[in-house]
Amino acid sequence: MEKPTKKHYSFEIKKEVVDRFLAGETRMDLAKECELSSPQQVKDWVSKWRKGGDEALRPKPKGRPKGSARPALLTEEDRLRREVEKLRTENAYLKNCGT
Repeated sequence: MEKPTKKHYSFEIKKEVVDRFLAGETRMDLAKECELSSPQQVKDWVSKWRKGGDEALRPKPKGRPKGSARPALLTEEDRLRREVEKLRTENAYLKNCGT
């Protein structure tokens, strides 16, 4: 048995359904006419719209925002300082191991 896929609706469709509901059409009629999965979908969209306006009906970007995992670029001087510190630590370790 195949798993049913979620249907995604455009911002324009969501906005039209919300506007028509606010104009007086019933959730049941809108769900049937727009081939929505249930009248609950209309209620959810209206609730989102009332809380956040038109932006709440727009699709949200998926995944991690670009560049959020990237460390800040070091200046050449900072990079060299880190390298010198690493080499000093390595030298100290090797001196202690040799005695």
